[in-house]
Amino acid sequence: MSVDPDVDVHVPAQRRELARTHGGVLAVIALGGGLGALARFGIAQWLPTTPGHFPLGTFVINVVGCFLIGVLMIRWGQRPLLRPFLGVGILGGFTTFSTYAVETRALLSPGEVPLGLLYLFGTLAGAMLAVLAGVVLMRLLTRRPAGVSA
Repeated sequence: MSVDPDVDVHVPAQRRELARTHGGVLAVIALGGGLGALARFGIAQWLPTTPGHFPLGTFVINVVGCFLIGVLMIRWGQRPLLRPFLGVGILGGFTTFSTYAVETRALLSPGEVPLGLLYLFGTLAGAMLAVLAGVVLMRLLTRRPAGVSA
């Protein structure tokens, strides 16, 4: 279900058409995004970031979120509203690569460069490995024994 690139959301009739044809998807994304942001907020409160230190809370949020994205790619790919709710909504609201960018920039200041580089490359490596781990785990868990049909 793609959005026509000729739709102008500033034109009321076109905006109503967009809401009518995609309203359910937009609603589940909005709900999921709110839930994901609340979960991120909770972890950020539990693992607060102290200036000049490794931002463990953001690191955990992004790596766990990427692992769950890997799981989602394999497990819930065929359900029309569940995937936008979980992937774009919850996990989009949960992960925070914008905060990662701001924290990296702050750590790349004089005196903090080694820690900033560790955070910069450690998060990228951790996130990519987490997605791969989620995909591999789900493929192993959903593999059917030989001779069993779907």
